[in-house]
Amino acid sequence: MLFLFSVAFWAERLPAHAKARWFNLPIIYTLSLSVYCTAWTFYGAVGYAARSGLEFLTIYLGPSLIMFAWWWSLRKLVRVGRSQKITSVADLISSRFGKSNTLAVLVTVLAVIGTTPYIALQLQSVTLSFAAFAKADAQVDMLGNTGSIALAVAVGLAFFTVLFGTRNLDVNERHSGVVMAIAVEAVVKLLALLAVGVFVIWGLNGGVSSSLQVIDASPIGRQPIVPARWIGLTLLAAAAFLSLPRMFQVLVVENQNEEHLLTASWAFPAYLMLMSLFVVPIAATGLKYMPAGANPDLFVLTLPLSQGHEGLALLAYLGGFSSATSMVIVAAIAVSTMVSNHIITPLWLRAGGGGAHISGDIRVVILRSRRLSITGVVLLGYLYYHFSSGTSALAAIGLVSFAGIAQVMPAMLGGLFWRGATRSGALAGVSIGALVWLYCLFLPSFGSSVLMPDQLLANGPFGISWLRPHALFGVVGFDPLIHAVFWSLLLNTGSFVIISLISFPSPVERLQGAQFVNVFDHSDAPRGWQGQTAQTEDLLIMAQRILGAPQAQALFSSAAQAQGLDGYLPDPTPDFLRQLERELSGTVGAATAHAMIGQITGGVSVSVQDLMAVADETAQMMEYSSQLERQSAELTRTATQLRAANDKLTQLSVQKDAFLSQVSHELRTPMTSIRAFSEILRDGADLPPEARAKYSSIINEEAQRLTRLLDDLLDLSVLESGTVQLNLRSGALKDVVDAATQSALAGQADLAVKVHFIPPHMKAMRLHTDLDRLGQVFINLIANARKYCDADTPQLIITAQLRGAFVQIDFADNGSGVPRDAQDVIFEKFARLSDQKAGGAGLGLAICREIVERLGGAISYVPGGQGAQFRVSLPIRAPKL
Repeated sequence: MLFLFSVAFWAERLPAHAKARWFNLPIIYTLSLSVYCTAWTFYGAVGYAARSGLEFLTIYLGPSLIMFAWWWSLRKLVRVGRSQKITSVADLISSRFGKSNTLAVLVTVLAVIGTTPYIALQLQSVTLSFAAFAKADAQVDMLGNTGSIALAVAVGLAFFTVLFGTRNLDVNERHSGVVMAIAVEAVVKLLALLAVGVFVIWGLNGGVSSSLQVIDASPIGRQPIVPARWIGLTLLAAAAFLSLPRMFQVLVVENQNEEHLLTASWAFPAYLMLMSLFVVPIAATGLKYMPAGANPDLFVLTLPLSQGHEGLALLAYLGGFSSATSMVIVAAIAVSTMVSNHIITPLWLRAGGGGAHISGDIRVVILRSRRLSITGVVLLGYLYYHFSSGTSALAAIGLVSFAGIAQVMPAMLGGLFWRGATRSGALAGVSIGALVWLYCLFLPSFGSSVLMPDQLLANGPFGISWLRPHALFGVVGFDPLIHAVFWSLLLNTGSFVIISLISFPSPVERLQGAQFVNVFDHSDAPRGWQGQTAQTEDLLIMAQRILGAPQAQALFSSAAQAQGLDGYLPDPTPDFLRQLERELSGTVGAATAHAMIGQITGGVSVSVQDLMAVADETAQMMEYSSQLERQSAELTRTATQLRAANDKLTQLSVQKDAFLSQVSHELRTPMTSIRAFSEILRDGADLPPEARAKYSSIINEEAQRLTRLLDDLLDLSVLESGTVQLNLRSGALKDVVDAATQSALAGQADLAVKVHFIPPHMKAMRLHTDLDRLGQVFINLIANARKYCDADTPQLIITAQLRGAFVQIDFADNGSGVPRDAQDVIFEKFARLSDQKAGGAGLGLAICREIVERLGGAISYVPGGQGAQFRVSLPIRAPKL
């Protein structure tokens, strides 16, 4: 365990260029796929061969056929995962079928049910193998402590997974430490199994020919081959390889380069071939040398122990331990991501009552939910192990889990290759398939009279024989596993196809269907936000709470530069909304990200009738346009003038909507506070005088805050509309600076202000401008320095210089300054760098910019200084408006 921690820690701490070099090796990706080979495969394959002959090969044939003969479909799956920022198999299906969180929850619950017993199987394999060592040593009695061993392993694995599986919130940033640890584990378990195989053939049997004789004498080769069972198990293994949460995690989410699939298409089948190479010799030799009744699942350990080769047995134990730990780690990460994104986070958002608008940073909630989910999943596995007490039901749970997870395959494949597949069809298919699997296989696997009465198993519900779990619809003669797989997938696929044919996909489903099915033509971005409007400030607030302020501001800044709006916030174009949705989906999943952006934009799905109406209107407009082109130049000029007038009206309407949206956000907080404390005063007749005075004071402060906000909004509205009346007059620059300093400090000495005029005769410099508005700008800049300067002894230096026909006034404090990633947005409306210190609405610098521009000058932030430095450049004589 300490070695795994060291490997993962080393990989996480690699520099970016070294990490890129390591993880760009196809062999790392190929070895990470070995998470398919769990302890059930490492130990159980030998036991499987001893009991059922060559049938164990089906578990290796399914994935090999997928990798070798179907790698082009895997490439399509990986491309979809990258282009859509897919985080899990539940997210894939949800994103394909209209960002349906209901469908994601259904797949998540199915994954938890199918994965939990599988984790218990890994814990049992570790404890059984440890017990084999204890049994071999007569002086040690550890058999009664297997439960504590399993608990210790579960706690260690949960700690490891939380530590290295939730370091990055964005799932698509990938878990480099975990992947490297799994790659190392892949080498350990392969070497361990090969070492035991070499020992068995040349150490026990004396060579290849002798080993072949031992195999011929064993019952392994005489086991009958049932074609239906072989085909069913091969298809089941192939389906599980694609849909198991842990396999989807390493196959799709952790993929760094699509070209790695080319190497993995032959290298991973070769790895599986080596893992299965000595299974039959070990099983046959174990049947020969070990006493009757010995557990064949432990032949890999007990054969070396029986011959006194404790070192080899320890290596085999470590191989089995590696197989178990890699499965538990990756499965816990994958399942916890689904539980967090599709169950916990949506419930938390809904309980908050505000969706994307609630206060607080939900990054903390998401990280905690992921960590709690990991711990919960591993704990469920331990509890399943504890209460099952190692029964035979647990030993068969590997294939049972395979069959459960395979129920997502029809929806997955249909979503990738069939544009007509619908959300209703997927819901019906997965639900019916899961119910049949539970009824026919999962519940009966616990044994008779545990979860199903013997009478129901023998006679069916209410005595209806053709509904017996192992003879559904009167079909008998099938193995219970094959029977359940056949009926569950048949009914699943049939329901999926039929419901999809009779139902009609929503517009979002149709658009997503095109993105998935034709991913190589449309892998740039998903569609779905055409015609939506949003206020960029709202989107920025939401993105900061999910992605964090640095990453969100960098995203918005790069988008603004791409739109040619450097220094401003980007326009909420459909392309930008799609880009933002992709970034958010990497953190909270596609369904939640789509819903949160939809809340802000009002982007609910449009109906088919609406789309048809838009199409008809577009066709009419095109026809009318062609008629206008055939008209005279006078008509063309008239149409151009009308179009310009219409654009102007549209622009005014958009400005009005944006203004109202901003006002509603900023007015909500003080109004809510006033209402709440007013109700307390109204209903609290027995409140003490001190409480009444306190609440009244709060109401008064919030009312004053509301008044200041309305004043600022009115002032900004007048400035932006261009209707402001400037009171131009002459006055000394020094007098304006002194008056602003005195007003901003209000008699307080918490900020030392020094004023320098270069050259000194600048003190007598007179400006012809609106002195009151200019003083308002100076007061705001000095007050900001007083509030935000975080130096031990705050100091502000004001420097005035003459630059041709302009006067340049710099305001520089000695604090830490404005962060680089926030410098481009500080002059935007409602931009606040610190909610803890700022008491205003974030309109001050926006008002300053409007005033200075109306006075014919410019205001900017000067980077590179010791602290925050703002520069105001004004003409000596302001232009007349």
